[in-house]
Amino acid sequence: MLDKLEQLMKCSHVYKEMEPNEMSKDRRGGRKYSNNRQQSSQATALALANLPVAKNDELELEIIGMNHDGEGVGRAEGYTLFVQGALPGEKIQAKVLKTKKQYGYAKMTAILESSPDRVEAPCPIYNQCGGCQVQHMSYDAQLEWKRQHVIDNLQRIGKLNVGVDQQATTGIKVLPTLGMAEPWRYRNKAQVPISEINGQLVAGFYARGSHRIIDMDTCLIQDTRNDELIAKVKQIGKELGVSAYNEESGTGLLRHVVVKVGFRTGEMMVVLVTNGERLPRPSEWIDRIRLEMPQVVSICQNVNTKTTNVIFGDTTKVLWGREVIHDYIGDVKFAISARSFYQVNPVQTDVLYSKTVEYAGLTGKETVIDAYCGIGTISLFLAQHAKQVYGVEIVKEAIEDARSNAVLNGMTNVEFEVGASEDVIPRWKENGITPDVIVVDPPRKGCDPRLLETILAMQPERVVYVSCNPATLARDLRVLEDGGYVTVEVQPVDMFPHTVHVEDVALLVWQGLE
Repeated sequence: MLDKLEQLMKCSHVYKEMEPNEMSKDRRGGRKYSNNRQQSSQATALALANLPVAKNDELELEIIGMNHDGEGVGRAEGYTLFVQGALPGEKIQAKVLKTKKQYGYAKMTAILESSPDRVEAPCPIYNQCGGCQVQHMSYDAQLEWKRQHVIDNLQRIGKLNVGVDQQATTGIKVLPTLGMAEPWRYRNKAQVPISEINGQLVAGFYARGSHRIIDMDTCLIQDTRNDELIAKVKQIGKELGVSAYNEESGTGLLRHVVVKVGFRTGEMMVVLVTNGERLPRPSEWIDRIRLEMPQVVSICQNVNTKTTNVIFGDTTKVLWGREVIHDYIGDVKFAISARSFYQVNPVQTDVLYSKTVEYAGLTGKETVIDAYCGIGTISLFLAQHAKQVYGVEIVKEAIEDARSNAVLNGMTNVEFEVGASEDVIPRWKENGITPDVIVVDPPRKGCDPRLLETILAMQPERVVYVSCNPATLARDLRVLEDGGYVTVEVQPVDMFPHTVHVEDVALLVWQGLE
């Protein structure tokens, strides 16, 4: 134990004991600090020394669960270890990689007892690529885990009463996850970073936990047409001598290739994201893409010269063809531009939005507000069944797309406004707009607290909460329940098979405060 403590103290840069009033200078800027930092380091080292495991230890683990990142959860004498690739119910051999005071990480070196849910991942680069996390788990087991993940968050974070099973008469009913009949090749958009290896262009996805690009020819969750177009663009770039962007030096031209396909229309778009406005030999780019992929109706260039990991820059120009491609969700037609947000799994989006309409309980007489409306996807779905729909979104370009999509579908019973929901909706109330239903579909961080306050002040009969993050969903449902709503039902929807992500639709009804 003493040897371990000494080693950890060296790693913490604790080289000597200091007198209580002794001061040291920080070489980086001459700042002075007391011995508090040294004491903290010593305390951390002592805590780590008292752990039941240490780095490089090899041990057997029983995997008792799976965390939100898809890592197996094991315990060694009560100490939690996360193990990538391990499944609940398995017994494994593992090597400790890293320890912290409350938990650590280990690498699975052998499976001693395999889970019946374990399958062979079909992707040849699955163990390298970070795009999917649970291909090694059967699809039925993925759906079950996603439902349980939602339940765990509702109970642990929201402190909500969840029915223990489907026949429960009290508590929130969490339905079985709605999965796909064919959970492969579901993505309609690919955003592929470009790099160079040995002077050759490569295009793929980032390796797990890094910015190192894994070259790929096919991605099993991408539409095959996207794979084909990316491969063509990569080959054209090689033949035209285009350089790849280098993150470290900021040099090179081609940063990303973004491709989109309309599942129903078959129309395709390609966007070349470049580190500079000048694209060499543009006519050859256009001619080659049109010749080899006649489905392409839009070729665009986006310019991004910033030192950032954000894909798009501020300027997009059409090199050839149209500004948009079109696709349908249900009976609603959408125009999709280079930078507009559009759900990447149109098959499951139809499922998600149909459930949203069902929970809204529309008869054709209702007024509905759609907060976080984006380009109007949910708003236009709702407008088919409601008297009037009002959509609000803080992104100006998204509202412009939403208005265009309403015109495209000949819908006159929907209005859109730019602004923050928590600012716009109270103003609507002052103007006499009283919603029967409010639908929210916030980003992963959940609803703004002021929006939740606004909902509680307006007291619509129903709230339908569409969520991409079970943790913030649980947090916000707790607030709404404390304010007088009852959560009746939650429906998980598998929008992203073979990943750990899950979407949910929750129905809340106004009950009032006792």
